[in-house]
Amino acid sequence: MRAPSPLLDVRRIYAEPDAARSPRGQEIIARWPDATIVPVESHWQIPEVHGDERNVARWVRIKTEALVLGEKKSVATRLNGRSADFIAPSLANGCAMACAYCYVPRRKGYSNPVTVFTNIDRITAHLARHVSKQGPKTEPNQCDPDAWVYDIGENSDCSVDAMISENVRDVCDLFRMLPTAKASFATKYVNRDLLDWDPLGRTRIRFSLMPASVAKVTDIRTSPVAERIAAIDDFVEAGYEVHLNFSPIIVTPTWIEDWTELLVHLDDVLSPAAKRQLAAEVIFLTHNERLHEVNLGWHPKAEDLLWTPATQETKVSQNGAVNVRYRADRKRAHVDAFTQLVARHLPSCRIRYAF
Repeated sequence: MRAPSPLLDVRRIYAEPDAARSPRGQEIIARWPDATIVPVESHWQIPEVHGDERNVARWVRIKTEALVLGEKKSVATRLNGRSADFIAPSLANGCAMACAYCYVPRRKGYSNPVTVFTNIDRITAHLARHVSKQGPKTEPNQCDPDAWVYDIGENSDCSVDAMISENVRDVCDLFRMLPTAKASFATKYVNRDLLDWDPLGRTRIRFSLMPASVAKVTDIRTSPVAERIAAIDDFVEAGYEVHLNFSPIIVTPTWIEDWTELLVHLDDVLSPAAKRQLAAEVIFLTHNERLHEVNLGWHPKAEDLLWTPATQETKVSQNGAVNVRYRADRKRAHVDAFTQLVARHLPSCRIRYAF
């Protein structure tokens, strides 16, 4: 690993006792020898770190300086069927980045720095058994024509997690040996250490993209969109399958023009090798009233783009959360317009699903 990124300047490590004593926990603690170790009973209950909206003034500082070590208590894989066939047990949750629309803080609470799960051996053993139980994939679907796809980063960004511990590499190394399955994760951060991993095509990275003018407002502490685009060819050459994640699509007065410019640029700069394996998922913005209220305390400019009541309606998500999405009478037209843009300006890119 290279030296820790400025994204992380860990001063305090909150650790469950078993997590701190574990081999993975000891490795992580050794990376920040000057950090104060703060024992906690549960990684879910650390009031000064998460769960308190009064922390909003310290939002970014907490993400930079705090790290949490815990054990994954429930190691289970569940069906997905959209981006992946299955959602793997989380290797971590939380994030050092601070995207204004992120859904993860709605569940764990506000600042939500990275929590690393140190019982990685249990997680990898579970995944190996689960993949073996599936056998070969006999029918293609939108996730993949040949392999079972496991999303390993539902609640965190694996590119950032890989700077903290070897968890992500351990799982990607596992999938190198599984000819019937692939690991997959979306990312907004370019971690070039991953280029040395030799994944043998068994890890799919989905680079999240949006017009740079919007990302500058909403994608806080992430890699610039231009840097993400510049990395695509390098990751394909290094043996990754690279897809795109057009997400979230935020409807602004100039969204059609902005996305057209981005798609034309992608068509101009991507290599033939990248285009041959290219596919994308398309996800329009989902927001949340409680997160909107919290954002007003630290980044109100983003809410000018995210909170547009005249065009949005309340909808209950699959997980039971009450969120805000674009009104159904407009949403279908937006999806159709966007898929037509991709077909016209980036015809090599197959859309796996759009909603």
